[in-house]
Amino acid sequence: MHALDWNDLRYVLALAREGSYAAAGRRLGIDPTTVARRLRTIETVLGARLFERGAEGQMSPNQAGELVTKRAEIIEAEIGGLSAAVQDASSSANGTVRVTAVPILINRVLIPAARDLIADHPGLRLELVAESRDLSLTRREADIALRLARPGDETASHVLAKRIGMITYAAYARTKPNDQASDLPWLTYEEGMRHLPHARWIDKAMRHNGERSAIAVNDAEGLMHAVQAGLGISLLPCIVADHVSDIVRIGVDGGPLPEREIWLMTHPDLRHLSRIAIVAAWIERTFSKLERKSAPA
Repeated sequence: MHALDWNDLRYVLALAREGSYAAAGRRLGIDPTTVARRLRTIETVLGARLFERGAEGQMSPNQAGELVTKRAEIIEAEIGGLSAAVQDASSSANGTVRVTAVPILINRVLIPAARDLIADHPGLRLELVAESRDLSLTRREADIALRLARPGDETASHVLAKRIGMITYAAYARTKPNDQASDLPWLTYEEGMRHLPHARWIDKAMRHNGERSAIAVNDAEGLMHAVQAGLGISLLPCIVADHVSDIVRIGVDGGPLPEREIWLMTHPDLRHLSRIAIVAAWIERTFSKLERKSAPA
């Protein structure tokens, strides 16, 4: 009987993540028919169907498929950790470290601070992924993730997490001699982002004053540009906005301004890699320095 190996499980993972033979084939760099053929072989070996086709043609793992997918992810993580450890053994700061965070932190905090890190470690390749969605550490979509909330119990059981600081928010408007900030409308987040604590604060302030926002965006980077364009006022993270020359803090009513924790997370298999430790320490120093420099509210 054909025995399963890692190459077999790669097809299951790709199909579970992509939802179609074509997309799984692109992920693996092979023909879609090969994915379908290999899946049939795996199902024959296991004696069970692993996927069901939905009404819209989407391939989704059934109960057996979910079990195989979870086991395959564990094996994937172990293999990834072994490869990383071997690569790290010969040189402490060589190799790639992939960091993900929301766009405003990548673009306005980490990229401006990266020069010294790269200069000190010329063998290091830093991949900075500005992404609003949470990339998976267990699936090796990133090596280090910055999150603006304490990880939940399910996430915390699979990653190493450390709180490295706090982000405080304040209201900002564009600087212009004749601007009356109190007359400017609020800028806020679109509906899908209304769960964020600073978005809820803005909505509460608008309801209190009987206002509505004419512009809503899906990311703090967009709010920053809208404030700079003089389109209105909004809450922005002080560690970023305090260092932008053409906007200023303004006083607003609405109660205590929100704060958010900054958490640095990585996979346990990577904790002994010096390049991960070097980048993690650099990130922590960068945020600590900005917090100290940020003007008091």
